[in-house]
Amino acid sequence: MKTTRRKHWGWGRENEQLPHEQLRAAAVTVSQRLGFGEHEPARPVELSEVALPDPRLRPTADLRPICLTDAHARARHAYGSSYRDVVRGFQGRFDHPPDVVAMPGDELELERTLEWALGAGAAVIPYGGGTSVVGGVEPEVGDRFDGTVTIDMTRMDRVLEVDSTSRAARIQAGAAGPALEAQLREHGMTLRHYPQSFEFATLGGMIATRAAGHFATLQTHIDELVESIRALTPAGPWESRRLPGSGAGPSPDRLLIGSEGTLGLICEAWVRVRPRPRFRSSATVRFAEFSAGAAALRELSQSGLNPAGCRLIEAAEAALTGAGDGSSALLLLSFESAAFETGAALVTALECCADHGGSWDAGGAGGAGEDHASGTWRAAFLRAPYLRDLLVAIGVLSETFETAITWDRFERLHAEVVTRTTAAVRDACGAGSVTCRITHVYPDGPAPYYTVLAPVRIGEELEQWDLIKRAAAEAILAAGGTITHHHAIGRDHRPWYDLQRPEPFAAALRAAKAAVDPSGALNPGVLLDSPGPAGRAAR
Repeated sequence: MKTTRRKHWGWGRENEQLPHEQLRAAAVTVSQRLGFGEHEPARPVELSEVALPDPRLRPTADLRPICLTDAHARARHAYGSSYRDVVRGFQGRFDHPPDVVAMPGDELELERTLEWALGAGAAVIPYGGGTSVVGGVEPEVGDRFDGTVTIDMTRMDRVLEVDSTSRAARIQAGAAGPALEAQLREHGMTLRHYPQSFEFATLGGMIATRAAGHFATLQTHIDELVESIRALTPAGPWESRRLPGSGAGPSPDRLLIGSEGTLGLICEAWVRVRPRPRFRSSATVRFAEFSAGAAALRELSQSGLNPAGCRLIEAAEAALTGAGDGSSALLLLSFESAAFETGAALVTALECCADHGGSWDAGGAGGAGEDHASGTWRAAFLRAPYLRDLLVAIGVLSETFETAITWDRFERLHAEVVTRTTAAVRDACGAGSVTCRITHVYPDGPAPYYTVLAPVRIGEELEQWDLIKRAAAEAILAAGGTITHHHAIGRDHRPWYDLQRPEPFAAALRAAKAAVDPSGALNPGVLLDSPGPAGRAAR
């Protein structure tokens, strides 16, 4: 079946865009629930009305069959999926489109593309599903290069091998979540990694950004699932030995994980897989206060029960998604296993919640399926990227940020972040809300995730969000948190990442970058500033 192409400005495919009449009806409902936003949604600028600059580069004859220079390909690859990206795309603003979009189908084509791009003096932007929310794939590279080549990895999308004995699979970097899982399902296996961007996120992108999945404890990040990685760099291939673990010095995989395309283009990886789960139990627990739910989370995270799902949602956010009525914070609790019944673990977890004032419906715990609140929230969670397109159309700022902190400092961080971000929302927008959910928990601390919703002044959206983002980021770092738990660094988080990392480590990272990418052509501006001159004239 033919796949409809992706929208050039927002989330999803072109055939998934609702008719304007349905958008108008949804706009009325959403704006009434929020208390702000226009009832008449604006229309995105048609691509036919956008004038992109002419491409500065021409691929060689042998690469032309896998290269695109049409307006749609260049516009779609100009941005990721942040609020800033969607707003600019909606308004027809494509400030830094790539000159060429290359789509290699195998490693040989990838190698030839990289060689040509470097020889042409181009910056090279690795691109997976385009789901970055921090400016990680935007070709904003300055004037040091003679052009930009975005390398889209999505044609390299196959599961190449499955080792059922060791429970591992060798998978190409461009495999997106649904196709990856469909191929593993044929072997009765799953990667069990479900980020919110699962529909389009690729394995290589997950590895390059240290993505976190939907599961809230134990193997939360892709890090724990990687067995070995193969990447191409300007200095040659980078491939680690496939092992369950090794004490042989600093890990080559750990250096690539989170490197965001700055050290090499990830081609494939061996990843740990597992049998698909057969047993599930879940419950939704209500807490009168968010703080009581957080106390229950801490005990659960330190209990050794290790629930698969353990998300605490503030009452106001639960109401916005329809999962609750706004009177209680909700803990969405779930267990799953491929080997044993999970009901006993859920019973023990609920006893822990009861100790902290939690309550639940007697018929809403222990069953194999989701209860109403969990199912409603999960549906809203998966629809959120689609909903944001509508929010942009009705003049609503909708964006998120996240962090992680140890339990002893969480209360202070949470209070500071909410207070300072709320003040910034009011200063920038006049009204709005800042809500929180805890998405992942560890024995030593939680990962709180914040959502901002506010009215905007058309034409000033980016400045409004920048003011809010700056206040939130400064509050996070001042309280000892990390600038990101799983959204990566990209270009948007660079100022605070530079403050967070130790300078000797930054120097070591710069040295590694210079060794494998001496011209600084790989995703310049992400993680590091590019060293020295570039462009064809410098070669």
